[in-house]
Amino acid sequence: MTPIRIKFTKNGKIRFTSHRDLARIWERSLRIANVPMVYSEGYSPRPRIAFGLALPTGYESDGEYIDIQLDDERPMAFTLAELPGVLNQALPQGIEVVDSTVLAPRTPSLQQAVTSCVWDITVKQTIDDVTEWKARVLNASSIVVERERKGKTVTDDLRPFIHTLDVIPPVRAVDDVVLRAELGTQPRSLRPSELLIAVDPRLDERLVRRRTQWIEQDGARLEPLQAGAAPVPHTTECAS
Repeated sequence: MTPIRIKFTKNGKIRFTSHRDLARIWERSLRIANVPMVYSEGYSPRPRIAFGLALPTGYESDGEYIDIQLDDERPMAFTLAELPGVLNQALPQGIEVVDSTVLAPRTPSLQQAVTSCVWDITVKQTIDDVTEWKARVLNASSIVVERERKGKTVTDDLRPFIHTLDVIPPVRAVDDVVLRAELGTQPRSLRPSELLIAVDPRLDERLVRRRTQWIEQDGARLEPLQAGAAPVPHTTECAS
């Protein structure tokens, strides 16, 4: 059994696909591509696929991740280096595999390991409004909100989850302002939509893109492919 981590993008109309539907797309595409997967046991076996942090419906991304398990006892008609190209032929438009790596043994799951995400949030407000809003957020010692969780009202302080905020001015007069935010994911994820309504006056989003996911490991900050990569190069020959 060979664990593989795949990095892919999600852009265009397919951003309106839910996380559950995305899982179905991946299962079907892996089957079409004839990737030899390890399956669960039981009455209805499913391929062993583990996704990272769910991307909210309607958001785009430059860096999504999925972990799969290859069945080493079944022949594969292509090398691991060819895997991204093979998958891209099977995946629908808007999803593109950009890289993959073999995982080291006992690599923590993406859900456990990712500590923050960087988002580009295109907003409707002017640069002056966004700059003033940013200052209010960063100067706040706490940003307390109430939300429903499992039928109960809980109180959260969002301020510790806001790592950085930067305002990117428009290149042209007709362009929108972009708020680049690094938001924490542990012990819970702070979503861009929650951030925008946490401080008045609220900001209105036009488009949101996840730029990067980060993992803190041994004092370094790494992307998930770097953090999980096996230290020794692994090769798999084509099936004869």
